[in-house]
Amino acid sequence: MMKSVKVHVKSAPSTAMILAAGLGTRLKPLTDTMPKALVPYNGVPMIQGLMLKLRNAGFTRIVINVHHFADMLETFIRSHDGFGMDVSFSDERDLLRDTGGGIRHAILSGLIGDEPVLVHNVDIITSGVDIMDFYTYSSPAASLLVSERSSSRYLLADSYGLLRGWTYPSKGLVKGTGSANVVAADFIPYAFSGIHVLTPEAMQLLPPWPEAFSIIDFYLSIADAHPVRCVCAPSGSIITDIGKITQFR
Repeated sequence: MMKSVKVHVKSAPSTAMILAAGLGTRLKPLTDTMPKALVPYNGVPMIQGLMLKLRNAGFTRIVINVHHFADMLETFIRSHDGFGMDVSFSDERDLLRDTGGGIRHAILSGLIGDEPVLVHNVDIITSGVDIMDFYTYSSPAASLLVSERSSSRYLLADSYGLLRGWTYPSKGLVKGTGSANVVAADFIPYAFSGIHVLTPEAMQLLPPWPEAFSIIDFYLSIADAHPVRCVCAPSGSIITDIGKITQFR
């Protein structure tokens, strides 16, 4: 992994937030009758596999945001006693808030905010990535786990691994951090994994934002004043998006 700045992380509890509120439109028709998080992958509901991985890595507190088939997902987690962890639900039944809005809602609900939090999309699985190591060695504001895999969109980082922009090549879109104009070719493109760590410093900047927004837009807006580091996954590691119907054919 790229060099990062170590900050103090409490030995216990270690908190992770699983983003599981999405409609799972890429998994239709499977998600017509269940939440995306309960769609089985290799015979196991994807959220079960992720929660067991987080528990085995040493996480003790889990926050899960819920919206689509929220009751079904909550019942499943409770029926398994939270897989041995302290589990809280961030209720988004009233509004689907996107990634940034979901994290903000959990903060305003008092579920996270006193310590760094690992945020993990429910439909991402990894192999060869030490999640607790990534959580422990985070930058002063935020760390984004990235890779060199092919993607439709990329984060742009400088030679120090600091976030400097975002690009969607097929649409000709490029955004810089803050109000800066950037040239994509001047930076290193990385695919975002959907796994990241926010420190309390970054979380304190979220409340003024609207109800629904992308966390990437937030990171781009703060990166000039608050270091947001792109941490490249180890060579040979695998990051897979299982939130696509093609993964189940």
